[in-house]
Amino acid sequence: MTDDVADVPATGLAGRRPPPEQRCFTSARVEAAIRHVGADLACPQLQRLFANTLPNTLDTAVRHVAATRPLTFVVTGDIAAMWHRDAVHQIWPYLRFVGDDRALARLVAGVLNQLVDFLLIDPWANAFEAEGGRSPWAGDHTVMHPRVHERKWELDSPAAVMRLSHRWWQASGGDTTPFDARWREAMAAAIGVLRQHQGRGEASPYRFQRRTTNPLDSLVLDGRGPPSAPLALVRSAFRPSDDACSLPFHVPANFMVAAALQDLAALAQAIGALALAADAARLGGEIRAALDALPVPWPYELDGFGSLLMMDDANVPSLLSLPWLGAVRADDARWRETRRRVLSGAGNPYYVQGRVATGVGSPHTGPRAVWPLAQVMQALTAEDDAEIIGTLRSLCAGSAATGFMHEAFDADDPARFTRPWFAWANSMFGELVLTLHQTRPHLLRAFEA
Repeated sequence: MTDDVADVPATGLAGRRPPPEQRCFTSARVEAAIRHVGADLACPQLQRLFANTLPNTLDTAVRHVAATRPLTFVVTGDIAAMWHRDAVHQIWPYLRFVGDDRALARLVAGVLNQLVDFLLIDPWANAFEAEGGRSPWAGDHTVMHPRVHERKWELDSPAAVMRLSHRWWQASGGDTTPFDARWREAMAAAIGVLRQHQGRGEASPYRFQRRTTNPLDSLVLDGRGPPSAPLALVRSAFRPSDDACSLPFHVPANFMVAAALQDLAALAQAIGALALAADAARLGGEIRAALDALPVPWPYELDGFGSLLMMDDANVPSLLSLPWLGAVRADDARWRETRRRVLSGAGNPYYVQGRVATGVGSPHTGPRAVWPLAQVMQALTAEDDAEIIGTLRSLCAGSAATGFMHEAFDADDPARFTRPWFAWANSMFGELVLTLHQTRPHLLRAFEA
């Protein structure tokens, strides 16, 4: 990522974007949104953050091949690999613009095509390389393909591709070009893997172990992971943070995949893939019924034998993010009670309250680190203007005057942060500002950091 400075249109402030000639991709529609929304932002710091963060993935992280069947590789930032989940959410804010920008639409279609290809290479892997043979984890004890960066089974990986498929269909005005034979094969393969991991997961051939001093980087029981009861939920070996699950049923990911399967069923029905639609609807219904039987407030993980892990993690999918993911309604009383616990030091061991910032953290980064991803989800799911304003101030402080979001930062000293180039967090901050500009513009016009 370059540190060259370029002027940001409409704000008059010095930005931290690469010069135009060094940007990976430029969308006229995104640039227009930066100018239009930026003109309504009263706070200069917020202007600058929005102008830097919204285009960050396009500026720095996309590698687009504009062929007949376009392909777009999206690095997550300072790790030059493509995660299913990260890539989908990195380009999520741009989906609202694809109807007005043909070049951007082809780039986004390329992301979907690339993820489909990766599912067909290995439906268990969570991250891939742009070229084969470059993974630092090639020695992991699992079945590694040369294009695989890391082979951690994370339930939200196929769910993210399903979610992007449905959203593309909506945002593009019903364009079905990406939903070809390869896409159908990939969706069928994903459903097959979900079935293998349902309940006890005994049908799955997946195993994973790593030589490491970090206990969150490997699986117990000869790489199978902890045991589970025969519920209709789907096992996940790892969390969205890439940390190993303590208990095998990751509740937020099950909510996400249940919603994604129902969306997939609607899309498949519309394009005449009736067997795929029926399989997706059936599995999604089974998972949803099991989720409806959970105790409230909802746990983060469980095993079906009575063990519950009561926490939330900043990484999406999280319990906090479920309405944004379309997995529950924001007025669902069960989720509201869960949200209160998640945003409480008494109910969530990874809720951090510091001198500068408060928010949800993660075991992935230690006890005093707040994650901007979780702060964005808190603001996107808040009902109270004061809570949104407080979270925006915390996000601005957490940028530590760098002009960007980070993976995590110290709640007492934001200058101590991890991952200076984390494009997913930048995209999600852009998503927040775009959403607030549409739903609560008065807050942005009056906001002061």
